[in-house]
Amino acid sequence: MLKIYGTTQVYGIIGNPVSHSLSPAMHNAAFDACRLDKAYVAFPALDVAGAVAAIRNLGIAGVSVTIPHKQAVIPLLDSVDPVAARIGAVNTIVRRGQKLHGANTDWLGANQALAEALKLAGSTVLILGAGGSARAIGFGLREAGAKIILASRTAEKGRELARQLDCSWIPLKQAECQKADALINATSVGMSPNVDATPMPAAALVAFPVVMDIVYAPLQTRLLREAAAAGCHRIDGLAMLLYQGAAQFAIWTGREAPLEIMRRSLLAQLVGSK
Repeated sequence: MLKIYGTTQVYGIIGNPVSHSLSPAMHNAAFDACRLDKAYVAFPALDVAGAVAAIRNLGIAGVSVTIPHKQAVIPLLDSVDPVAARIGAVNTIVRRGQKLHGANTDWLGANQALAEALKLAGSTVLILGAGGSARAIGFGLREAGAKIILASRTAEKGRELARQLDCSWIPLKQAECQKADALINATSVGMSPNVDATPMPAAALVAFPVVMDIVYAPLQTRLLREAAAAGCHRIDGLAMLLYQGAAQFAIWTGREAPLEIMRRSLLAQLVGSK
């Protein structure tokens, strides 16, 4: 059971909104399992500059960064990891002495989840979406040596991200005509409460041996259910969330994350929220 003392190091998540976040349960379970005098809380933050100032002034040891602050936080930090700088987004801050360092573990989480089903180097991956998640996933796959095809609804945004990723772009409607080793839904399509929505027709899924959905509420989206019927290997949104969280834990503590305990805590939260 989590206990708070005068010596307890505080971690948290900054963003707006954050009340729905599963990260507090995941990280507190990990801290508790490793018997670390640390606690993780949610910080609703409308003002990113004020939030970073609070991190500095209150001695907060580290935070996760979520929407809408992943890009805006960068110029407020003392240093940023090179990959995070290329992605243009930070989802993790760690205190190093009196300095705040930014990193991005979203791409690590996506790569690790996908690598369980696919050799990334030399593979072709179709990414749906051109937002922050697609951006992190795309840069991560580039780091791993994968070929990327980007499909999005908005042409201007999609073409710009494709230029930065040095990959091809197609309109979202043309995605159903593609073939690739893996398909990743990096949009919010299918997320609760719009659980009957899907970004890809069921008939098109046979062209993708692996289908990954970053949506984790619900855990089994319509896309993943139809991918199962098509015989695809499925990767749910919990995998990316878990692995990016495990990478954060390692950055903050210098220890290997207790993956199974973190996984169970996430599942318990999802079941409990129904």
